[in-house]
Amino acid sequence: MTIDGEITLIVFSLTSSAFLLVYTLVVARRTRLDRRLEEIGSGRDLSDSIPQATSMAQFTQSTLPRMGAPLIPTEEEERTLLQARLIHAGYYGRQAMAIFLGVKLLLIVGPTFIGLALGVLGILPMRYAVLGGTCLGIGGMIGPSFWLDSQKKKRQTNFRRALPDALDVLVISMEGGLSLPGGLRKIATELRTAHPALAAELNLVQREVQLGRSPGEALMQLGTRTDLEEIRNLASVITQAERYGASLVKSLRVHAETLRLKRYQRAEEMAQKAAIKIMFPTLLFIFPTVFVVVLAPAVLRFMNFFTQTKIPTIKF
Repeated sequence: MTIDGEITLIVFSLTSSAFLLVYTLVVARRTRLDRRLEEIGSGRDLSDSIPQATSMAQFTQSTLPRMGAPLIPTEEEERTLLQARLIHAGYYGRQAMAIFLGVKLLLIVGPTFIGLALGVLGILPMRYAVLGGTCLGIGGMIGPSFWLDSQKKKRQTNFRRALPDALDVLVISMEGGLSLPGGLRKIATELRTAHPALAAELNLVQREVQLGRSPGEALMQLGTRTDLEEIRNLASVITQAERYGASLVKSLRVHAETLRLKRYQRAEEMAQKAAIKIMFPTLLFIFPTVFVVVLAPAVLRFMNFFTQTKIPTIKF
């Protein structure tokens, strides 16, 4: 097999593993809690509208948890840390940890086994097969952790962008006569299309308030789940306003303006960083071409000059 064919097989294995990881975690995210929140928010029974589980969903819900269950850390501190990382990324399911570890095990063992099989069958030279399988296995070991951290950052970015809009809706609702729980319910309804992640979380907050928890405590729990300082500050503002009898609407309006100012400052910071970040692709792709165009004629003239000019020899 040619080198191009070997590279094609390695790229195909890597792409297949990445696709399996993304698809598996997306399916796992559709937990029973999410379906229940959607049922409560829409006011209808979803038991008849949920499609039948596909083979991939069955594999995710049954096989992957059994694969990952033996890998769950035995130490409480390590297990709590992994559980917190999953919660920060938005995976609240009871089997989220087992599914995550099962995916990691599959991405470690699968490419290694495929590489060895290709080597044994003679499709690839054994050294290339072992090297490719080992590299893909290492990528499968560290890739899910990086992906989980990226999901957390993406989720936090979405919440930071949505919070000022949510507070504006909350202030308008409370000025119109709604209570704080009613305003939270209004936010969850109005922002379901624009900011679905925040709307789902606020649905959960509103349910906790209905079960007897104060709005400040429920929002503080939301800040813990998202690991977002802005939400913790919002919970502190609501708690202090309720404790000291301050105007909650004015406090929320000031907090909304502060969040909007921070969002504007982050946008300015990203705009200033863009000029620096674009410098590296410019140096890498544009300047070599410019150098070739500018210097190539001079280099060719020098080459022709030295090839056509005879260097005199000195006889001793």
